[in-house]
Amino acid sequence: MARKALVVKHQKLMKLREKYYALLLEARANGQPDPTPKRWRPCKWYNRCQMTGKTRSYMRDFGVSRQAFRKYARE
Repeated sequence: MARKALVVKHQKLMKLREKYYALLLEARANGQPDPTPKRWRPCKWYNRCQMTGKTRSYMRDFGVSRQAFRKYARE
């Protein structure tokens, strides 16, 4: 299980990502330059398991870590 603070930080980052991504799509549709700030860049994005919050051994196709995948596959 991941630390609670890291999970909360990741959730805040994903909300910010959605907000700026919408602004970016709108600006591109209108032919305007990129409106996002410099600190908002894809290098900050990472995947987390939806069940345990772990970043390692993440399976992108299922959205969970390897351990959670095995647990739910057995059930």
